[in-house]
Amino acid sequence: MPFAVPLRLLPGLLSAAALAVAFTGPVLAQPDPPPVTGAVAQERAAERVPAKLARLASLLGHDGDVRIVAFGSSSTEGAGASSPAMAYPALLERDLEDRLQIGASSRRSITVINRGKGGDTSEEMASRLERDVLAERPDLVVWQTGSNDPLRGVPVERFVELTREGLRAIRATGADVVLMDQQWCRKLSGVDGAERYGEALHALAAELNVPVIRRRALMQSWVTHGLMTPAQMIGPDGLHMTDAGYRQLAKAAAAQILVGAGLIQPSLARN
Repeated sequence: MPFAVPLRLLPGLLSAAALAVAFTGPVLAQPDPPPVTGAVAQERAAERVPAKLARLASLLGHDGDVRIVAFGSSSTEGAGASSPAMAYPALLERDLEDRLQIGASSRRSITVINRGKGGDTSEEMASRLERDVLAERPDLVVWQTGSNDPLRGVPVERFVELTREGLRAIRATGADVVLMDQQWCRKLSGVDGAERYGEALHALAAELNVPVIRRRALMQSWVTHGLMTPAQMIGPDGLHMTDAGYRQLAKAAAAQILVGAGLIQPSLARN
């Protein structure tokens, strides 16, 4: 059965939507956009400024390597996936390569490094930010956060404080950063006050002008548009995504990252 959204959560959902600094455009299920070739990438990076992800836009406009760190907890690590290759960071790397037509003979490369660790709250993520993220010298960090903090009782004020500090530390290196919010799932919906962490994440994103991959809204839209059922998207534990869920998330993330780099129009992003 589809998840029912309790009436007490509707104000929170509306507030999060209003505060979200997401990639522009509605959350819709649409066909995959056409591939972005090297020549087109250079033209579009030049013509579409300012890009939300300026460093990435510059790098994708030329030959060379792009390093992306996927930072987060179990959703990034790949809990619930049948193998590490089916975790969203591995799928994201392949999807970006396909969309940018990067093959074995290409003079450019996309590397997505998985730095997810199951069970991490903002406290644990802060303690390993330097070692697991900054030391990798990423060009882009996709930071998935906000799910374990309500589950483990970290005060929302502490979550905001540590996330703000982390975002500033990432940007101080010159890297771009994108946030990814909570999943839409039975287990989180049953935690009193869990929506406050999503609202806080979007408010912080607005404060610092950080783009957000709105995973919660995306997952709701996939069900609404008949792309998959909740049971196909979330595993039996009521929390972690399945292979099918991760695959859809990677496609949406890849498209929205390219929107942020100014390489495809928001209306073409598969969400």
